[in-house]
Amino acid sequence: MLTAMSTREDKGERPVPAGLITQAPSEQGRMWALRVLWRFLARHRVRFWLAVMALLVAAGSVLALGQTLRLVVDRGFLDDDPAQLNLLLLVTMGVILLLAVASALRFYLVSWIGERVAADLRQAVFDHVTRQPPSFFELNGVGEIQSRLTTDTSVLQTILGASFSIAVRNGLLLIGALVLLFITSPRLTGLVLATLPLVLGPVVFFGRRVRRLSRASQDRVADVGSFAGETLHGIRTVQAFCHEAVDRQRFRRHVDHAFDTAVLRVRQRAWLVGMALILAFSAVGLILWQGGHDVLAGRMTAGELAAFVFYAVLAAGATGAVSEVSGELFRAAGATERLTELLNSRPQIRAPARAQKLPRPVRGAIRLEEVGFAYPGRPERPVLSGVDLHIEPGERVALVGPSGAGKSTLFALLLRFYDPDRGRVCLDDIDLRELDPADVRSAIGLVAQETTLFTGTAWENIRYGREDADDEAIVKAAEAAHCMSFLSALPQGLETPLGPGGVQLSGGQRQRIAIARAILRDPALLLLDEATSNLDAESESRIQVALEQLMRDRTSLVIAHRLATVTAADRILVMQDGRLQAQGTHTELLRSSPLYAHLAALQFPDSRG
Repeated sequence: MLTAMSTREDKGERPVPAGLITQAPSEQGRMWALRVLWRFLARHRVRFWLAVMALLVAAGSVLALGQTLRLVVDRGFLDDDPAQLNLLLLVTMGVILLLAVASALRFYLVSWIGERVAADLRQAVFDHVTRQPPSFFELNGVGEIQSRLTTDTSVLQTILGASFSIAVRNGLLLIGALVLLFITSPRLTGLVLATLPLVLGPVVFFGRRVRRLSRASQDRVADVGSFAGETLHGIRTVQAFCHEAVDRQRFRRHVDHAFDTAVLRVRQRAWLVGMALILAFSAVGLILWQGGHDVLAGRMTAGELAAFVFYAVLAAGATGAVSEVSGELFRAAGATERLTELLNSRPQIRAPARAQKLPRPVRGAIRLEEVGFAYPGRPERPVLSGVDLHIEPGERVALVGPSGAGKSTLFALLLRFYDPDRGRVCLDDIDLRELDPADVRSAIGLVAQETTLFTGTAWENIRYGREDADDEAIVKAAEAAHCMSFLSALPQGLETPLGPGGVQLSGGQRQRIAIARAILRDPALLLLDEATSNLDAESESRIQVALEQLMRDRTSLVIAHRLATVTAADRILVMQDGRLQAQGTHTELLRSSPLYAHLAALQFPDSRG
């Protein structure tokens, strides 16, 4: 494109990406999050109920040890019966063996469920966010979404695989111990129940704070990951502008903020655990004092006191364990809420309930009728206003205009990344809103100025254009895009890993890979967004031949970079301030469009001649 035309749409056409703004979750939101989590657990209900059974057996075995302890004291030691003592000790060993087997089985099943649910949830979130339009990522930030996809699912994986099981097990032990305490001595159990609110009060009070701070802590960690990812992604720019020291200071501020929030959470959790343990074991001491006096007065046996103390210690320990892992459970609640927020998001661009089908083969006719559009982040600033346009099948059209004119936005509408606010965009006389976005995009090939390659080999990156393509078709596409000259020189040819984003290739080489991808796709509608901008003169001359073949007999829209591309087009569209100002051939526009003549003269002073 001409110099003024070659600059991509400036950021005025795009909303500034922002972090995900969420309000404090409501009770309804929390219940919905729990329902979502239960839905994932229900997929593995057989293992889940087996784990519950193992958990019940393990908890029951622990509770049974108290009764065996009572019998050992009363009928073994105090009755002075060695045979009875041996039998009771043998029964005790059997209970311990059952406890060990049930605990091992419980640990395996619960850990498996935690790993599986986390994996399923991670996959579900990824599947869901990949259906979102680009506006979703512009408004929410990729780093924030990535943090939820990785960090939050890892939190759930750890907690579902360990902490949740510990909490349930100790909750069952607490309930069972209280029941057996009442059976052993209703009088002493009354004392236990009287002190129970003193133990549970701190758990409830501090637990709410821990939950709130857990959510805040995870948000701050997400900020750290987002900033780090953005900085490392642009490390060349960072270093080129000697910005390392500034970015290190900014990163340190993010880290310190996350640390301060985590310390507040840990402090509340420490108070929670400490208060619960002090109160629980103080209650045990009080009960032991009262129970000792009851034994001396003959109101209960020594075995009953031993069993009662065992259950009291068990209840106190269970209370302490529940209070200790409750912080982890609150973290799980926060992570679940953050993940379900993503799962609850609905894509603005989606297929209608009864989507029409594009006729095959797709002709590639394009029609825009009074199209108006503003990006969601800046609705007060229209990017396109009243654009009327009709492009015939097989026609080659160039788009020119200054930065911010709306050229790339027009491509985004054709790809149905967005829907127009007013008017219609039609492909083969069908409104794109009546079509499945996947159906629309399957008929379009895109070569963008900012080439995107993925971690993998050249084979994989070219095959991205059409996954069912065979090796012969890939080689032909690579040859047509003049890629084989540099790919064959790589250590493993087309099997050579190109690194993240294709960093081992030059900008021009990456661009040729992208062109090969479009050639392999063989689309009905071709969109070229400054496709040769990163090529040297020699490479461009070769690519122009490939592009000529690629554009032949198919509708092509080109945001042009070179005058040769503009003059070769059947028609040139001149855009300014979101409006179609003029259209015609190069020669016609030099005479009829002052804007086109001015832009042409900026790069080619002799173009008027």
